[in-house]
Amino acid sequence: MKRKYILPLFFLLQISILQVLSFFPEIIEHYYSNRLYPIISRFFRIIFGRIPFSIGDCLYFVFIFMILRWFWNRRKSWRHEWKNNLLVVLSVLSAFYFFFHLLWGMNYYRQPLFEKMKIKREYSQEDLLSFTDKLIAKTNAVQFEITKNKNLKVINPYPQNELFTMTQNGYNTLATEHSFFKYETPSIKKSLYSLPLTYMGFGGYLNPFTNEAQVNDKLPMYGFPIVICHEMAHQMGYASESECNFIGFLAAFKNKDLYFQYSACALALKYCLSNIEAQDETKAKFYLNKLNPGIIENFKEDTVFWKQYESFVETGFKIFYDNFLKMNQQKDGLESYSKFVNLLVNYYSDKQL
Repeated sequence: MKRKYILPLFFLLQISILQVLSFFPEIIEHYYSNRLYPIISRFFRIIFGRIPFSIGDCLYFVFIFMILRWFWNRRKSWRHEWKNNLLVVLSVLSAFYFFFHLLWGMNYYRQPLFEKMKIKREYSQEDLLSFTDKLIAKTNAVQFEITKNKNLKVINPYPQNELFTMTQNGYNTLATEHSFFKYETPSIKKSLYSLPLTYMGFGGYLNPFTNEAQVNDKLPMYGFPIVICHEMAHQMGYASESECNFIGFLAAFKNKDLYFQYSACALALKYCLSNIEAQDETKAKFYLNKLNPGIIENFKEDTVFWKQYESFVETGFKIFYDNFLKMNQQKDGLESYSKFVNLLVNYYSDKQL
């Protein structure tokens, strides 16, 4: 067999193997997520964690430049040598696909957190309303404790780099309750692509090839802590967006710092109110009116921020990412972000906030 066919055929083989492995999440959980991946993750975080800028973002720039250069150089020969060019493209995709799954992507196929933590999957409307009541009371209390005025929005005073360090406090507390949420060897960076990320509508991402947690440094600061905690959850090997929202909430909420607690509560409130609104708009307005005016001001700050960056880029990228998630064991696509309400409501069904 000619060499040029090896990687394209390996691409097909990888897809087939992953389809089979998706039926055995316990095997992925045991051998990859809890054994191989922690070694890989820790190795890259030790190497890149102390470097003050994002190596992963730099690698992406080089990679994209090389791809564009390759297409430009072959623009005239594409029709005549389409077969060879196509094999090159498939070979690159095959290598990318292999390293993506080896270094992080296999976590898409691991055991769901519902099963791991023995949390119920469903909740009733009454359960949601009861939890939202408790969450509103807690958020109002934290907002007032910070501002001493229920009408003032929360303004986070910390520098972003300091917040990266402060996140460890919440994860340390969380690990005393659930050892599998232990986080060590930080590697958290401001993304060099924060402006493009904003236009795409995202607060951050994990680079699977360097295991750096990338955070959009243009975000409204009151919500910055929960985004950091979310991306750190991805670093720990949790691929599901709903699970990372849930883990991020727990880590931020259990942090001793009030600004972290407020960030967690504000995010959870948005999703809870959105879920209530989907079923009963009148009831959603009723619960919204229970919030301190300062919390509403923070919500408006968020809306104004994202509104100014709305464009076709966000729409196009979200369509792409929605389908990417669906191809990787998250059948709800982007809607999976809101599914963490299921985890929250049922986790706190017998606990106090």
